[in-house]
Amino acid sequence: MLKKVKEGKGAQEVLEVLKGSNKAIGIKQTLKAVENGAAEKVFIARDADEKITGNLKELCQANGVEIVYADTMKQLGKAVGIEVGASTACILK
Repeated sequence: MLKKVKEGKGAQEVLEVLKGSNKAIGIKQTLKAVENGAAEKVFIARDADEKITGNLKELCQANGVEIVYADTMKQLGKAVGIEVGASTACILK
C-alpha cells in the first residue's frame, strides 16, 4: 500500500486533498491517530529522518493504513498549511 508522490501535477493533486481535509500534523499526532484507528491515509516526507518515521511506517503496515510519500518536508508542510516543514501528516476518518 505504498505510493510515491512525484513532483508535478500528480503530486499537487494528491497533496491538495490534505488542504480541505480533517487532518493531524506531525509525528506525535499522526502516531496517535493511527494507534486510535482514526487515520485514513498517512503522508510521510521522504527527507524525514528514518529514526522518526520508522515506527509510524510499521504501525501503518500493521493496521492497514495507506502510506503516501511526499518528496520533501517543505512540500508536505505547505500542503497542510503550515510555514515550516512537516515530517508526517494524516487524513482523519
